[in-house]
Amino acid sequence: MAKTSPARACPVAAFQKMISGKYKLRIVWDLKDGPRRYGEIRSGLLRGTSGSAEVTPRVLSRELKALTMSGLIDRKDFGEVPPKVEYRLTRKGKSFVPVVAAIREWGERNLGEPVLTEAAE
Repeated sequence: MAKTSPARACPVAAFQKMISGKYKLRIVWDLKDGPRRYGEIRSGLLRGTSGSAEVTPRVLSRELKALTMSGLIDRKDFGEVPPKVEYRLTRKGKSFVPVVAAIREWGERNLGEPVLTEAAE
């Protein structure tokens, strides 16, 4: 009988759990160009969508907190009034951008609807 190694989490399942959520991939994609404030991220999520409702503050906050906890993004609070908070990709988040780019390219080739490029917006 072959020896089995200690139980390890499936990397695919762990990855799926990390990126599950309606907006996480799009947030990472928007942050690839540099830091963004909450309102800029929210505006970016509404760009290029048709017929979808606006993202609620509660949902966006939950997605940002989850991405921060997973180590993909970093939250910087400037301690000002009114509040100024920026989000940026961590090293781990930057290493994830090519994965999101590959997903985007696959979608362009296989999903039938053209994806808007930044120049067309």
